[in-house]
Formats: sequence, structure tokens, C-alpha cells
Amino acid sequence: MRVTSIGIQDGHWEKKFGKYGREFADNVPALSVPFAVHNPPEGTRSYALALIDEDAVEVVGHPWIHWLAANIDYANIGENESRESNAFIQGRNSWGQDFYGGMTPPDRPHRYDLHIYALDDNLPLKEGFTHQELKKAMDGHILDSYTLSAMYRN
Repeated sequence: MRVTSIGIQDGHWEKKFGKYGREFADNVPALSVPFAVHNPPEGTRSYALALIDEDAVEVVGHPWIHWLAANIDYANIGENESRESNAFIQGRNSWGQDFYGGMTPPDRPHRYDLHIYALDDNLPLKEGFTHQELKKAMDGHILDSYTLSAMYRN
């Protein structure tokens, strides 16, 4: 399995997906990143994702969760689907919202990791689930995973 994004140029997420973009919700960048899953394993029934800034640990003391989603039943997620689609459920990000909250590195460029999981079933989660709930629900259901990483300039 492999994951690509047209939102990455020269190893960097495009500025429109973060604090230099133009789309905001509750003062948080809200234009979600697009991606495509290629060659998923046989038996894949759904996908889950977690977009995380591990570099935030140095600033806030924990990884910053920008986007959680599950029960995605298609392999090509378009730009801004976090707010435009009702086809999947979304978890609570570190901004306290149940949708994509964009990249806002406070101190220097940060690396943002988009973790995609191919699953053998849908997950018994409700809107607003946490990262811990996602990990627990995926246990025993992950067929394959892929991490797509890119930087975002501050």
C-alpha cells in the first residue's frame, strides 16, 4: 500500500492547508489535505487516518492531533472533504474540534505525519472519538498502514 497527496510540493504541505491558508473555522485553518491510497491490501473494507505533529511535543508537551477520521470507504479523499463530506466519521483534534484543524507550527517548520490505515471492517466509533479510542478500535483490524510525511513552513 502506498499513499500520495497532490497537496505536497517539494516535501512541503502547501501553505493553504495551514495558518497561511484562507479557509478558517473557529479561527483554525480548516482546508483539509487531499490524499490517495494506492494498491490497498485485499480485504480492505475501510480506511482510518490520523494527521499528527510530533514536533509539537517540544512546544506543548504532547503530539498535536490535527485530524482523525474513520470508516472511509473510498481511496481518494479530495481537498476539504473534512468539512464537505458526511461519508465518514471524524474524531476530536487537539483544537477541540471534530474536523480537520490545519497546520500552525508556532516556532519553526514542523513535520506532519499523515497515518493511513487499511482496515478489514468499519470501526464502532462515534463522531468525536479520541486518538486513543481510534487506536483501541483498530486493534486486530489493521491490514496495512502507510505514513506520508511532509514539512509545513512557519
